[in-house]
Amino acid sequence: MQYEFLKQFSKRMKHVGMYALLLQNSMAKQTWKQYGFMKTDEQVNMIFTVILYIMEQSLREESCTMDDIGAYIDDLNAGCFQKNMSYDDCKKLGDFIVNVILSNEGRAMYFDGYDYDSMAYRSMNISYIANRVIYVDEGVKRTSYYLTEDGYNLMLSTLEIENNMKLTIHEMIFKLHLEKQSYDKAVDEIKNVFNFMRIQLQKIEEAMLRVRRNALSYSVADYEALMHENMETIGDTKEKFTGYREMVKLRASELEQQNINVRKLDAKEEEKLENLRIIEGYLNRTLDEHQKILNLHFDLKLLYDRELQSLAQMSLIQRFSIRTELYDKVLDNPRYLDNLDVFLRPLFHQQIPKIYNLNKCMELQRPVRKKAEEDVDELLDFDEKQWQDELERKKKEKLKKYEDSLAFLIDAVLKKGRLSLMELKDILEEDAAARDTCIPSIDVFKEIMVELIRNREIFMETLRKEKSEFITEQANDFQLNDMLLGLTEKGAANHAERKKIKKICTMRSDDGTVVEFANVKDESGSEKTIRCTNVIITAEVKCEEIF
Repeated sequence: MQYEFLKQFSKRMKHVGMYALLLQNSMAKQTWKQYGFMKTDEQVNMIFTVILYIMEQSLREESCTMDDIGAYIDDLNAGCFQKNMSYDDCKKLGDFIVNVILSNEGRAMYFDGYDYDSMAYRSMNISYIANRVIYVDEGVKRTSYYLTEDGYNLMLSTLEIENNMKLTIHEMIFKLHLEKQSYDKAVDEIKNVFNFMRIQLQKIEEAMLRVRRNALSYSVADYEALMHENMETIGDTKEKFTGYREMVKLRASELEQQNINVRKLDAKEEEKLENLRIIEGYLNRTLDEHQKILNLHFDLKLLYDRELQSLAQMSLIQRFSIRTELYDKVLDNPRYLDNLDVFLRPLFHQQIPKIYNLNKCMELQRPVRKKAEEDVDELLDFDEKQWQDELERKKKEKLKKYEDSLAFLIDAVLKKGRLSLMELKDILEEDAAARDTCIPSIDVFKEIMVELIRNREIFMETLRKEKSEFITEQANDFQLNDMLLGLTEKGAANHAERKKIKKICTMRSDDGTVVEFANVKDESGSEKTIRCTNVIITAEVKCEEIF
């Protein structure tokens, strides 16, 4: 190539694309104006404020749910932005930033950067955040968000330092602050060093997860780049930071001895001693991260090699359909059974690996002869179609429980227009049959309430429109929207009121009360107690108000 400075142009465009897509997803969105953010400057500041919070939670390995983000925005709004927003508005704004701007409503984001080596545009995937499911508050399922590698690069690139130089530069600055005894500034730098080590560790963990899912989706170039980054990170880090730790220990010990034997330390010296202890703690944590990176570096190498070898071996395996290649042909001509060993012989080329099952040693050991005699008399008759029919019947019975429970809730709300769980408890205590219908099991009632709370506002006309515009397969499991449509579209006279529903709203009560449903059965038939916060369900109808 004639122009050497264009070799890394596509890589530069990847960084540019992260900003471009972020602004593209944010610009011309009228949602900002609902919360008082009229200027583009305000909008961009708020976006990066939320990303920075997600980054801090990711580095601390703490949960970052939508409730946490809403509380964070609400706290900043009260002290800094002072917009006319309630807590619910702050939570909705956080949902808009995370799910619309950063996640592009669940659609993959790509930016085309021109590659001058191949003389063509190169499509590059960009993803700022990812999510995982966590369980909080006695097993309640929540979604927690964390930054991806692109998200970290987006935030760290605002420091205007190249990735391969960040750790080295911060380590040099930390060393200079130690030499000058500026321990307060050295604390900030060792925190940055620790953060970079933690980020590198998370990058290796994400790479291992991608390899486990599909080794072919993780390119050799990505693997090579990560290996080089690991070697640069762990090259001489241990020796350097072990030396720093010994130096910090020595200086802290000198100050402690001076405080005991010579004179009492003044306020400035006390602050230095405290900063030295903080630095020592972060140095220990940094060395721990170094050891983890070193271990995962080799684990990733072994995992990548093993997965690629497994894929290569799978390509050599020739697969047969047992039904077409064996059963059907034997049924057509039973004389093929004489040559059955030819078909089955490849199965015995390798010995089946024996694995010691620890669960077996804990089981009650029974006489082998008696069990053998029992097995001789036992007659098995397995019908696959009958088994499938039985599974289908059980699924339908479970769906019927969901439908009856949801129908009872909707009818109870329609009678009053507004129903709380506390009021529902009083109704069920008076009527045992209604209790069995509304709460057939803990899992059924819990899943219905979780879905109602998660959706918050359900517009029936919107659901009908979506159903008419899209063709979807019939689901065999519980789907709240589909079941609501089915309940409101029934034509019987006693369900006429359901057709008038325009909107169903579900929200938590602000009084903080806790509702208990005692002696509720679970799937196994055991009786337990449900404890949950009070929830209020309201229904808005077309032609009349319900009080």
